[in-house]
Amino acid sequence: MTVIGAGAAGLYTAVCAAREGARVTLVSATPLAESSSWWAQGGLAAAVSAEDSPELHLRDTVVAGRGAVRESAARVLCEEAPEAVTDLTRLGVRFDVDRTGHLALGLEGGHSTRRIVHAGGAATGRRLVRQLSAVVAEDPAIEVLEDRRAVQVLVAEDRCAGVRLDDGRVIASGGVVLATGGAAALWARTTNPAGAVGGGLLLAFAAGATLADLEFIQFHPTAVAGANGADGFLVTEAVRGEGAHLLDARGERFVDELAPRDEVARAVQRQMALTGSASIDLDMRHVDPALFPNVVSALRQAGIDPERELVPVAPAAHYMMGGIATDVHGRARLAGLHAVGECSCTGLHGANRLASNSLTECFVFGARAARSAIAQPVPDPDQVAQVAAEGPRVERPPAISQTSREGLWRNAGLERDGAGLRELTRDEHPLVRLIAISALARTESRGAHLRTDFPELDHDLDGSHVTIGPTEEPQIETWE
Repeated sequence: MTVIGAGAAGLYTAVCAAREGARVTLVSATPLAESSSWWAQGGLAAAVSAEDSPELHLRDTVVAGRGAVRESAARVLCEEAPEAVTDLTRLGVRFDVDRTGHLALGLEGGHSTRRIVHAGGAATGRRLVRQLSAVVAEDPAIEVLEDRRAVQVLVAEDRCAGVRLDDGRVIASGGVVLATGGAAALWARTTNPAGAVGGGLLLAFAAGATLADLEFIQFHPTAVAGANGADGFLVTEAVRGEGAHLLDARGERFVDELAPRDEVARAVQRQMALTGSASIDLDMRHVDPALFPNVVSALRQAGIDPERELVPVAPAAHYMMGGIATDVHGRARLAGLHAVGECSCTGLHGANRLASNSLTECFVFGARAARSAIAQPVPDPDQVAQVAAEGPRVERPPAISQTSREGLWRNAGLERDGAGLRELTRDEHPLVRLIAISALARTESRGAHLRTDFPELDHDLDGSHVTIGPTEEPQIETWE
């Protein structure tokens, strides 16, 4: 089988497939351990304490998702999350523990109890990627192709048959797993590294797969604001879980800091609009800096001492809930093609992702996608080579321009309306257009999608998902 992407989802999927006896080709656009997952500050949400349960985790996930969660996918995540934590521990990931040797659990917005498992405080992403990269590098069943990109998903007889890489290499594979990350770097203000522009979504779409929920983009409320070299740096929500406060221009709290992210982000935006300020203040002066050493270090490098000073923050595009439409086994609507992690959309997150469910998703659904992908029939290599040689060649999508990024921020930001979205349907970038088409189809406000021209929640759309296939005509679907 073939895995495209070497972040947390791709690495773990490759490891799981190799353990099942498969030979795996792992294609990474960067050297191992340099993926976007490296920057993940949040942890894994998992019901591992005696005071918690998968049912309680599920309830919180459904509440945060604002009536758009696919409950079957959420139940899978909540029930299988504890085993994912156990398996990662077996693979050598060292999670933080308290003085009694039990997992030290954090609290984040939308969670009714402490259930966030961290590794190295806010360095969870780098710890996970570093260890999983080491496991992959030592596994003789996994061939790693670094500094390569997939530019085309190959289709033979109406099913995925492999991929073509940017160096011309053709890989025949019945089971292809896309783990290419999200698209939040399409927006002008973002917490994401520059490469998170949805390339995997366009690969799948060009091959005939369906995309879903593209209108739901989560804006993180506490990204550093200012020309200090740290603009867009994410100050993890776990800081607020340990007691940090958001302050308005008078130095007063104005929001429940641990409400779901859509509520907090819009409350921050309203405060900024009231005063005309480019930011509000995050007060973490009474938070133990030893809990978040990488956050404190990054802020100090930017000239901000969070032990003595307030931190200027403002919302930024952070996480796309939508992606390649899949079932709970990671299977896309093109046979043989799978997707896991942020490039996928199982419906788990609904209209507003519950904090730290995304890393958990990488592992729970990565294991499931691995089992499904290795069971796919092996295509004829000669037929795949012929398809690659004779079929239409799909080139890499165009780079996102600053004009397009600013257009998305202006017309598909925390608030949007029909006029601005229609403007985006004429954008030069194909994924920008698809996002706008999807947002136009959802004529309501729900979670991370706020239409000022349709400000009310439409209960007729409860449980509904906007999907878009090769015809680019959006459909409203209800998923079981």
